[in-house]
Amino acid sequence: MALVGAVLLSGCASKKDLQACKDENKALSTNFQNTKEQLAAATARAESLEQQVKSLTAANSNLQASLDKSLTNSSQNNVSIEKLVDQINESNKYIRHLVEVKSKSDSLNMVLTNNLTRSLSKEELKEVDVQVLKGVVYISLADNMLYKSGSYEINDRAAETLSKIAKIIKDYKDYDVLIEGNTDDVPIKRENIRNNWDLSCLRASSVVQALQNTYGVDPKRLTAGGRGEYNPLQPNTSELGKQRNRRTQIIITPKLDEFMELIGQAPEESK
Repeated sequence: MALVGAVLLSGCASKKDLQACKDENKALSTNFQNTKEQLAAATARAESLEQQVKSLTAANSNLQASLDKSLTNSSQNNVSIEKLVDQINESNKYIRHLVEVKSKSDSLNMVLTNNLTRSLSKEELKEVDVQVLKGVVYISLADNMLYKSGSYEINDRAAETLSKIAKIIKDYKDYDVLIEGNTDDVPIKRENIRNNWDLSCLRASSVVQALQNTYGVDPKRLTAGGRGEYNPLQPNTSELGKQRNRRTQIIITPKLDEFMELIGQAPEESK
């Protein structure tokens, strides 16, 4: 009877663990979806800035052409000329403002990237890829460096690299951080890990909790999410491709609300 009781208790514990993982996975997926939408919005707005600069520059050229034409009849068009001059001046001010906002964002991203790259050793750089894409800093880490094989537990050799990344994150307080887990397409099913969705989310969560609990990063700035096997860098048709797809990305972005506030600010000259 004692043996039967022990088995029943073990079964209950496993069900509780599984339910806890399901709940955590659901919460992670919801947080990831919200952050992904914010990231997409920020990227769209950054691209919109470039388009606005091009459009306003073209409009400015048209206004200048109209002004030149009006100057030939200045005696009859003094009022129109004054309006055109005002429009050109305002247009030029806003163009300069948009260029300054984009330049500031690009400069901060490059400084962040350079500081992180300089802090990593040659050996670490073999397994850590740092780049800026569309105004966002991506840090891609190989899973075999971060985790124990087939697990979401962080191994000892990842500690030094994560501490360097955490220092950069803490130095740049105006940035938010999304941790994104990815896997290859090899099926996995272990206790409390149903598939690659679970594995990618749990790995991202492990990195988030390490940054928070071990390295003191503000958890309000952190989001964890997983993309499973559905965001491959390379086709999963070779072992090299599978290795490239087993990774975790740390994505560092400007805070969306502050970025939009900066875009909406009027240039100083027009205040």
